[in-house]
Amino acid sequence: MTGLPASTAQQRVTLDMAGYVQQHPQLKYVFFGGKGGVGKTVMAGAAALWAARSGRRTLLASTNPVHSLSGLLDQNVFGQHAPVTGVANLWAYEIDTRETIERSKREIRDKIQWFLKFAEISTKADEFVETATMNPAFEESAMFENMIDLMFKDEYDVYVFDTAPTANARRLLGMSKVYSLWVNKMVKSREEAQSLRQMLSFSKKKEQDPLMDYLMDFQQRMEHARALLTDEQKTAFFFVTLPEALPIAVISRFIDWFHEFGIPVGGVIVNMRIDESVVGADSAEFVRNRLAMQNEHMQTIWERFDGRVRAIVPLFDNEVRGVEMLGRLATAVFAQASG
Repeated sequence: MTGLPASTAQQRVTLDMAGYVQQHPQLKYVFFGGKGGVGKTVMAGAAALWAARSGRRTLLASTNPVHSLSGLLDQNVFGQHAPVTGVANLWAYEIDTRETIERSKREIRDKIQWFLKFAEISTKADEFVETATMNPAFEESAMFENMIDLMFKDEYDVYVFDTAPTANARRLLGMSKVYSLWVNKMVKSREEAQSLRQMLSFSKKKEQDPLMDYLMDFQQRMEHARALLTDEQKTAFFFVTLPEALPIAVISRFIDWFHEFGIPVGGVIVNMRIDESVVGADSAEFVRNRLAMQNEHMQTIWERFDGRVRAIVPLFDNEVRGVEMLGRLATAVFAQASG
């Protein structure tokens, strides 16, 4: 494994990943995100492996519609909680996006049919279902429901989520706030309708309102999700970047947004840093140019994310795939000494 000289890699890492975890002993829900292709999946895998080897029951789950966990682990984890071969305390799970969406459609159809029956409306539910599921955010909504179901079941000590590219992760994790705003308006409208109906009714007996019961249950569910996602002791979102302009710009925009939504940002991990110690005057011009470019962008990283960089991860000479390589990566991410 190649690494960086301490003077270059660690001098500005004021709090590394291991130190962050030590400061947050209750950390339970860990998310990795960033621009596509920066290494979110391998970082999530390394973190999950490290947690499992620390003795904690850990689930590594992918909410990215374009899954790659099965390829990373060299075993099929699609649509099931599969124990990772050769690693105690670690399970992996690629959420079946298609099945999740179809299940959400069925649940919506059942709810709409139930609401229409309660309101004594003869219209079929299919048109309402089609309208609801044509929303561009429906996929994120379905994945969000699946994700919080995993969190609510509380079957593991640690949950590590490999998320979709940052814009999708933003919508996914923002669902709790969007849902909360929507359901609060629905509850208020329903209360006004109930009050008016009561005033116009000859009977003063309070009628059961299953729609209000559903809204109140949903409101509590979203409040629970919001509480978990904004708990600074239990939750952290880590941004993965390369020492390149575009991925740096992407996470710069989204870090502030995550703060605004109250989602704790654990920090930034810089991936695929070229080892300066093996690059000399006789190295290929391409390599020297790439290193010079990375050095320039590292200055930008220190300026924009000073105090938030948790690890500088080297560019490996082999593809990160399989448990052995994940172990090497976990060492690079969690074994750096703070400088």
